[in-house]
Amino acid sequence: MKKFDHEGKLCALHQAKLFEASLSLECSSAIFLRRFRYSDVLEKLDKNDTFYITFDVKSDLESIETQFGSTKYGKEKYPSNVLYWMGYMYRYISYTRDHKTPYVMNHFPPELMKDVYPSFHTQDPEWVIESLIDITKDNRKTIFDKYERTKEWYRKNYLPEILAKINEPNMTN
Repeated sequence: MKKFDHEGKLCALHQAKLFEASLSLECSSAIFLRRFRYSDVLEKLDKNDTFYITFDVKSDLESIETQFGSTKYGKEKYPSNVLYWMGYMYRYISYTRDHKTPYVMNHFPPELMKDVYPSFHTQDPEWVIESLIDITKDNRKTIFDKYERTKEWYRKNYLPEILAKINEPNMTN
C-alpha cells in the first residue's frame, strides 16, 4: 500500500472538484462517469504524478467533452457532495492501492458509491475501503493484491501436482 502523501491529496482534491463540476455538463452523472472512466484526463490522473495534471477543472471538462462530444443523454444528476466524495474516494483508492481507476470502478461501481454515501462519507477512507470490500459480491480482501491472479493460477495449476508428488509413497524402499 502506498502512503497517501501531499501529491496524492492534490490529485484526489482535483478529481473531487472535477466530479463536482461535472454538474455543469448537460449529460447525466452516470454518463459523465462512464466518459471519465475512458478519458485521456483519467489516464493522466492515473499516472499519480502531478507533473501530468493541469489542475484546471474547466480545461479537463472541456477535454472530456472534446474527446467524446457533447450530449444531453440521461437525466439523473447526483448531488454535488456525492460527486465530490466519489471523486475523492476513487482517487484515494487508486493512489493508495496503486491500481488504475477503471479497476477500482469495476469493483466499486458509481451506483454503489452513491448508495453508501450517506453512511460512509464521514468515515475514514481506510474504513470505507474495508466496508466496500465487505459489501461487494467479490468480497475478497486480496482484490488489490497485484499478484493474486498469478497466485490463484499457480494454486490451481501446480499445487495439486506438487501435493501429489509429496504424498506419493517412496518407491526406493
